[in-house]
Amino acid sequence: MPASVPSDPASAPRAAEPAGADLAELVASLKFDAQGLVTAVIQEHADATVLMVGWMDAEAVRRTLTTGRTWFWSRSRGEYWQKGETSGHRQYVRSVHADCDRDTLLVRVEQIGGACHTGAPGPSPLGSAPPGFAAPGPAARAGAAGGQAGR
Repeated sequence: MPASVPSDPASAPRAAEPAGADLAELVASLKFDAQGLVTAVIQEHADATVLMVGWMDAEAVRRTLTTGRTWFWSRSRGEYWQKGETSGHRQYVRSVHADCDRDTLLVRVEQIGGACHTGAPGPSPLGSAPPGFAAPGPAARAGAAGGQAGR
């Protein structure tokens, strides 16, 4: 194993944990929906694979930022859950970012085991892009066509 890869994911470096007032301000700056939730997109730190999408309320965000493990609010069960608490397929948080509207989080993690509740490593592809589909070029992505960039 290369020296740059930690043998224990829990000991790998991650962003400093926000302290008391800073944490409260950070959480208060997020825009929660009518149910008090923000969408959390979970992405593999090593290769940027999107692993899953979950929902966090203010407490789940606090737990995620202070424990270095992902916490979510289960809308169906009405309770908090930590990824891997029953399966052992843990997620160790490497960074957390909010989008420009502050209503969605990107949580970059080191995934241990499968990310899906079925044990699959991550999402399954739905199929190929439609014929003739081409990703927009840099000018289109920058909003060069007028209008509001990113909308």
